[in-house]
Amino acid sequence: MWRGLWTLVARAARGPRSPRPCTRQGSGVSVPGSGATIFALSSGHGRCGIAVIRTSGPASGHALRSLTAPRDLPPARSACLRLLSHPRSGEPLDRALVLWFPGPQSFTGEDCAEFHVHGGPAVVSGVLQALGSVPGLRPAEAGEFTRRAFAHGKLSLTEVEGLADLIHAETEAQRRQALRQLDGELGHLCHGWARTLTKALAHVEAYIDFGEDDNLEEGVLEQANSEVRELQLALGAHLRDARRGQRLRSGAHVVVAGPPNAGKSSLVNLLSRKPVSIVSPEPGTTRDVLETPVDLAGFPALLSDTAGLREGAGPVEQEGVRRARERLEQADLVLAVLDASDLASPSSCNFLDTVVAPAGAGSPNGNSQRLLLVLNKSDLLPPGGPDPSPNLRPHLLLSCLTGEGLDGLLEVLRKELAQVCGDPSTGPPLLTRARHQHHLQGCLDALGHYTQTKDLALAAEALRLARGHLARITGGGGTEEILDIIFRDFCVGK
Repeated sequence: MWRGLWTLVARAARGPRSPRPCTRQGSGVSVPGSGATIFALSSGHGRCGIAVIRTSGPASGHALRSLTAPRDLPPARSACLRLLSHPRSGEPLDRALVLWFPGPQSFTGEDCAEFHVHGGPAVVSGVLQALGSVPGLRPAEAGEFTRRAFAHGKLSLTEVEGLADLIHAETEAQRRQALRQLDGELGHLCHGWARTLTKALAHVEAYIDFGEDDNLEEGVLEQANSEVRELQLALGAHLRDARRGQRLRSGAHVVVAGPPNAGKSSLVNLLSRKPVSIVSPEPGTTRDVLETPVDLAGFPALLSDTAGLREGAGPVEQEGVRRARERLEQADLVLAVLDASDLASPSSCNFLDTVVAPAGAGSPNGNSQRLLLVLNKSDLLPPGGPDPSPNLRPHLLLSCLTGEGLDGLLEVLRKELAQVCGDPSTGPPLLTRARHQHHLQGCLDALGHYTQTKDLALAAEALRLARGHLARITGGGGTEEILDIIFRDFCVGK
């Protein structure tokens, strides 16, 4: 229904207009049709108590006057109750709160108006069609409000990405990280690095121009070299943490593995709070990898339920076992599940030897896989009895049947996922997108060329190249194709 409504509004607003050239704004970004005034429903679709419709552009004041009575503009940034009427027929549409935001003191930097109307489909439809009948107004494209804010210097590109991440955030950790990026922390960090490079470049170019005149202080080049070395260390540290930020944005891969009938599917259902997997006492019920996105202790995760690991099964189940082992190799975190009442069985011992023990020992390069050992079915153990597995590595007792031990497991998961994804509440801002990592790596590579070259002119060019990579992170010198991809992820009205 909403898609059809938007098509109707767009058709009503479309009129004989000559093509508008692209204009360049403060950020150096071309904004198609930037002379036009746009409008859209900014709140969520569907029935709601209040729906927010907003406009941006030079005709926003005219649109506000056309729909409201009295016809004068309300005080800036103050909510006023007004009767909305269709500008052509005069038919009353709704009694709504209206707000006026004259540019440049607005979200987009342009004149903006907001209509806070009752959220029924008929009311929203009527107001949108009324705005479409006002000359000079057209429906907004996806992300166009935010793109105009970027074009007018209201948001940097990293802040735009933070806003997009905030809109799509599903967990507490994602919300915290998005807010930090929206507040400009990553942009400020990149600007600080860029200032360091600018200073170093100034020293190098001054030495090139005036080094023979003895008008420079001693140690100019040494100071530039020292600043570049410190910056290389900082960039290297951030690049080593780059995967953590991307996991925080897209979700860590958590694989639940174990022998048949250990309770893997029951644990997946318990953690996801819904019946994702079929639970049965028959061994080999799960024969393929079942994946579901979940919120684990405030962190995003892709939870994978796998086939029970055992030998000698039929060809179909063996294919499931092969896929399970493949997922284990790709996992950011493994939840190894065993039956606490059956630790001496051949399948449990084989799982301990082939999966749990190698993860604890680590790989030859020192990178051990993160693994939590969970002993399920603790409700089958004698009450008050000794630990059923005193010789095992650290583990957690859990009963998927009663839920006992779940709080302890979630707390340990929170700590583990904070290491895997990074803690958005502390430390420097994380790199949440592949393009951040690409440009930081490009900057670091350019600094590597700076330290290796003996030619000062080439050294200065390497510093310029490094500064260019940092500028592209925050939006300077970005290409239209990259900007189109970023703004495409926004909904219409944002």
